[in-house]
Amino acid sequence: MNPIYYAFAALAVIIFIGAFFIVKQQTAAIIERFGRYQSIRQSGLQMKVPLVDRIAGRLSLKIQQLDVMVETKTLDDVFVKIKVSVQYVVLKDKVYDAFYKLEYPHDQITSFVFDVVRAEVPKMKLDDVFVKKDDIAIAVKRELKEYMFEYGYDIIKTLVTDIDPDSQVKAAMNRINAAEREKIAAQFEGDAQRILIVEKAKAEAESKRLQGQGIADQRREIARGLEESVEVLNKVGINSQEASALIVVTQHYDTLQSIGEETNSNLILLPNSPQAGSDMLNNMVASFTASNQIGEAMKQAKNKKKDE
Repeated sequence: MNPIYYAFAALAVIIFIGAFFIVKQQTAAIIERFGRYQSIRQSGLQMKVPLVDRIAGRLSLKIQQLDVMVETKTLDDVFVKIKVSVQYVVLKDKVYDAFYKLEYPHDQITSFVFDVVRAEVPKMKLDDVFVKKDDIAIAVKRELKEYMFEYGYDIIKTLVTDIDPDSQVKAAMNRINAAEREKIAAQFEGDAQRILIVEKAKAEAESKRLQGQGIADQRREIARGLEESVEVLNKVGINSQEASALIVVTQHYDTLQSIGEETNSNLILLPNSPQAGSDMLNNMVASFTASNQIGEAMKQAKNKKKDE
């Protein structure tokens, strides 16, 4: 068989195979005929005229993301790097505009992000940039969506994903934060100490009150016991003075006995002679008598002054 025949047959097979092409899911293929736009083909097995039509390009219809890093200055003269993530998609019914009207869509989006961020951030202080980052993202989306829609792109979402001030500024902010937390901690510690002192004072006051009440009760019971003792002694013919002397002497010796029972005690009771109890009683009686006499004299003088 003639070799030319084989050559033409092979060429025909190649041309026939070249007439078919596949477009992937979520992709659009742009077909041109002799350099002029012909049609847009969607996903699946497609056909074109061999040697006449060609695939000028393919556009993804998936949601894509472009990260833009912008360096700008805040209102308080702090330089900061802001990372803006733009999520966008090519509109299915505007593939022609997206392919033919914009040569470099990424550059267009980047330029708009720079323009908006550098217009918004200089109006804010550094702290406000962190607080109002959503406002920045909304402003970027608003400007981009309006502009890019004309070229077949829809802006799905814009996010401010990173705010990075200068390293010295971050160190200063950390020091300020640490100082503020130390101040709050000191205030809490001061409040705790104040509460502890107040509660301790209240406890001591309550302890003193109860101690005083206990001493008063003790003395009252002692007085009641002495009164009962004197009454018992009076019933057996011992007068009040003798009974008081007997009680004082008895208590004196009870005290000496208690001291003697403590082997390691360094306490010395003076005086400790047998007549010590009687002397103490006589001194007490003399003191009470003198006090009563002074009181009576003062009372008489007062009454005499009234009469005059």
